[in-house]
Amino acid sequence: MALENSPDAPIPVGRVSQLIGGWINRLGAVWVEGQITQLSRRPGAGVVFLTLRDTSQDVSLSVTCYRAAFDPVAELVTEGSRVVLHAKPEWYGPRGTLSLRAAEIRLIGLGDLLARLELLKRTLGAEGLFAAERKRPLPFLPQCVGLVTGRASAAERDVLQNAQRRWPAVRFEVRNVPVQGVHAVPEVIAAVKELDEHPEVDVIIIARGGGSVEDLLPFSDEQLVRAVAAARTPVVSAIGHEPDQPLLDYVADLRASTPTDAAKRVVPDVREELARVHGLRDRARHGIRARLERERGGLDAVRSRPVLAAPHRMVDERAAQLAALLERSRRTLDHRLDRAASELAHTLARVVALSPAATLQRGYAVLQREDGAVVRDPAQVGAGDALRARVAEGEFAVTVVTAPQD
Repeated sequence: MALENSPDAPIPVGRVSQLIGGWINRLGAVWVEGQITQLSRRPGAGVVFLTLRDTSQDVSLSVTCYRAAFDPVAELVTEGSRVVLHAKPEWYGPRGTLSLRAAEIRLIGLGDLLARLELLKRTLGAEGLFAAERKRPLPFLPQCVGLVTGRASAAERDVLQNAQRRWPAVRFEVRNVPVQGVHAVPEVIAAVKELDEHPEVDVIIIARGGGSVEDLLPFSDEQLVRAVAAARTPVVSAIGHEPDQPLLDYVADLRASTPTDAAKRVVPDVREELARVHGLRDRARHGIRARLERERGGLDAVRSRPVLAAPHRMVDERAAQLAALLERSRRTLDHRLDRAASELAHTLARVVALSPAATLQRGYAVLQREDGAVVRDPAQVGAGDALRARVAEGEFAVTVVTAPQD
């Protein structure tokens, strides 16, 4: 298509369409998977027109096939069926449209779908997207709950009514999206991302009221699973399909069995919480009362002990013991003083009896020379010596008149 052209020598539309058609016609046939969104079978027409849409993206292609290729699956294929086509790209020049010419149509059966889901489940599980340690706890009392569900659906009504009945102050940010069909996956992903970025949303609920395995296929889409895994806000899966769990149940932070169960597990019941508060308050009151009674009993037991019942008794007993000891010591001291006084009197009597003064009282005298020496021998004095005589009542001087004789 590298043609020489310019504003002065443009290429006609027909030529451009012819060139595009020539390039597309050189393409080979491919196997294509998608979901049928439109099916047109005109009576008597030899061609059937289909619209095949990607299950995860907002992309669709027109498909045409001859009756011979469509009749083998005509009774099985309907709008919403997932199929695999063996088709060749085809360019319709007059209108400048691209389509696929299907030579074979294969319906994807339930067994094939389940096998693919199991393989995808193992792949995502190996990446750790379903690990328990990455699941985030839900807030105890969310102020605002994000809800992704179908418009005017029973799931929306169940979540809103049950949540507001349990906690009237709770607020919701509701995003109504298709919950099945080809538009479900991209719109659910967009709603989750929008609510995840909302500054007031504390938890996100993705709700649907159950359905067949085929109806729930959007909730096993790989892109949706990865979007939920990447969300910062805790996500609750409330698809309401017990036999076969979609992959959303495994990646969500909490799986609820039904939308009603999701409301009960996300929002606490104000009556239950008040009852719990009253119960805890009663338990605390009973505990404090029992503790006070126990301490009061212990205090009464302590106060009933003799040392506290009659606190002066010990002092009185010790005072009586002290008085007795004091009296005993006084008697002992008096006895010892009396005995010492008696011994002293006897000793004094003996001293008095043996003292020189007592001898002088009997008329004796003591002669002393001038140097104070006591005269014991007549030879110690001579005539004319001056002596002093000491008697009981005093002393006086004497003179030796004659020398003492032997």
